Amino acid sequence: MTDESLKQLDQARDLPKSYEAYLCHKNDRLTRRVLRAFHEYLFKENTDLKALSIENVDAFFAQFFAPFKPATQKHYRSKIRKFLAYLYQRGIIKRNLASLIVAPRHYGLSIPPKFLRPQEIKNLFAGVDLTSDSGIRTYAMMHLAYSLGLRPKEISLITLDDICFSKSELTLTERKNTQPEILPIPEATLKAVAAYRLAVRPASKHNVLFLSLQRPYRPVKPNTIGSHIRRVMRKVGLSSTAYWLRHSYAQNLLESGASVFEIKEMLGHDNLESTKKYLRVHVKLMAKVLFDETL
Repeated sequence: MTDESLKQLDQARDLPKSYEAYLCHKNDRLTRRVLRAFHEYLFKENTDLKALSIENVDAFFAQFFAPFKPATQKHYRSKIRKFLAYLYQRGIIKRNLASLIVAPRHYGLSIPPKFLRPQEIKNLFAGVDLTSDSGIRTYAMMHLAYSLGLRPKEISLITLDDICFSKSELTLTERKNTQPEILPIPEATLKAVAAYRLAVRPASKHNVLFLSLQRPYRPVKPNTIGSHIRRVMRKVGLSSTAYWLRHSYAQNLLESGASVFEIKEMLGHDNLESTKKYLRVHVKLMAKVLFDETL
């Protein structure tokens, strides 16, 4: 489907009542576009909405998704999934087809995680402006992401009570695998966090570690953490994201001889498959860890 045909769909007449009723609550351009394409497809196939099957949905996806990249496909798939859930809740369709829509796994697993080389890491940390409050805060965030492999969300949830400076330990109470964990904090990371805590962090009723630097002081959101880290990366010429620091941490564990099971625990993964994709970064180590072979 070309851009011109999509524009024509946007400009076409109103959709049937069941579609328009849903769009009263979800009436954004992309939702209307994909629902109109869905309606046109079912009309051409002479398929009534009440008789809809998962085979019809899959066939529509196969046709409609052809010109789009995986990320765009994922976005449109989500729109259809929500619409099908609405139809089921309203009794228009008798089966919850939304639960049957599953994205192909190979899209996410086909690209190995990207990481930074040692010199890139040096350039990155050297590129932080430590004369500003924002820079000192970002510097501490970057250390936590790189030396402990923390996700932006995990960094945003750290509280003052989670850090024990005397023992150099960080307690993570909320990880993706739901298991609390105590991690040793490297000296450089501890110093970076202490510098922010003592010199920059404003006094606040909030107990979380990272706060905004302007009134009213509020907890920093994960997206903000990622944005500040990414800004430093752009400054030193790196087209990367905050997650590359986490990937670099995993790569360091891998090269230090950690097993796939140890890496799983350190990264807070809830299943081993999520961890195995990191092994694809280094082919020789992957063969050794998974198959005990030497290339």
